[in-house]
Amino acid sequence: MVFCIISSYLPSVLNFRGKLLEAIHAQGFEIHILSPDLEQFAAEHKQLENFGYYVHAIPMQRTGTNPIADLKTLWAMRAIITKIKPDYVLAYTIKPVIYGTLAAWLAKVPQRFALITGLGYAFQNVEAEGGRSIFQKLVHGLYQQALARSSKAFFQNPDDLALFKQLNLITQVTPAVVVNGSGVNVSDFNVVPLPLDNTHQIRISFLLIARLLGDKGVREFAAAAAIIKQSNPEVEFNLVGWIDENPAAISQQELDHWVAEKTVNYWGKLSDVRPAIAESSIYVLPSYREGTPRTVLEAMAMGRAIITTDAPGCRETVVDGENGYLVPVKSVESLVEAMRKFIDDPELAEKMGQRSREIALTKYDVHEVNKHMMTEMGLI
Repeated sequence: MVFCIISSYLPSVLNFRGKLLEAIHAQGFEIHILSPDLEQFAAEHKQLENFGYYVHAIPMQRTGTNPIADLKTLWAMRAIITKIKPDYVLAYTIKPVIYGTLAAWLAKVPQRFALITGLGYAFQNVEAEGGRSIFQKLVHGLYQQALARSSKAFFQNPDDLALFKQLNLITQVTPAVVVNGSGVNVSDFNVVPLPLDNTHQIRISFLLIARLLGDKGVREFAAAAAIIKQSNPEVEFNLVGWIDENPAAISQQELDHWVAEKTVNYWGKLSDVRPAIAESSIYVLPSYREGTPRTVLEAMAMGRAIITTDAPGCRETVVDGENGYLVPVKSVESLVEAMRKFIDDPELAEKMGQRSREIALTKYDVHEVNKHMMTEMGLI
């Protein structure tokens, strides 16, 4: 039996779907991976091949909507899928879900699955007055076509599924299942003690790990840091991430300004985020919307209290007042208020961090999440 996964970014196959593929491979499946820009990710490519997987290059522009380029992507995927004859195809992120699912349908693959990991740019402000842009209507129409040809669609939170139903992007014809994100490997991300100051008290240190996009709440994090630094200059604000081609990316000038003003300690892009989590006592993600944020799950597994937004995908990770605090989207004032609770009572970080670990173990263990998905796909 052959299982094929379609991705727009090869490192994410290892980081987010690695354990899932390992479990499917252990069931005796031959694994094929379709992804663009392989030459940029030689190390990941080699690692996946060393696992015994087959990796195929596809032409795909990760951003932008050039219809000719996207058609080329569709036909290239169809040709590869026709050749490898998979029994199951799983596509995730926007272009693989749309064009990968349609390609699998054209190639007559019997079982076609779509995984909606987060809604991003094409769904910003769709619930606001004034309706959808032409670009959004186009993308939504393509989603509609692809999901109508899916055997089943997976969502990472109930709000995303509700929005897809509201916009008629998914109908009763396609079964839909909500899974607990991508899960987290709770043995790789083990509890580490909170950092201590010179007097052996808990050192209050906030951390945000994200692509440096406006809608990840990076600006709100920096603004809150600047306010708190005025009264509590000893409090640390760590920022991990990178600026990419996304239209919502912050500017290099903004980042340089925060660093120059010593508002944040910028760690750059890390292949292993555990040292940054270990150096911080509270994890913060002021995002506007997520699928289920992996970085939050990793911080929870390592025993960290969480401040995140009362937004789709984020709100599922926090029981407000138990393992952290939920704040309104885009509210710097509320973010500062939540941060001050930990500054005023550092023991909260310890108590809430323990609760985070418990939730990670019971709700987000990667092996349980993968078992759920494999059962729903009929693989076990």
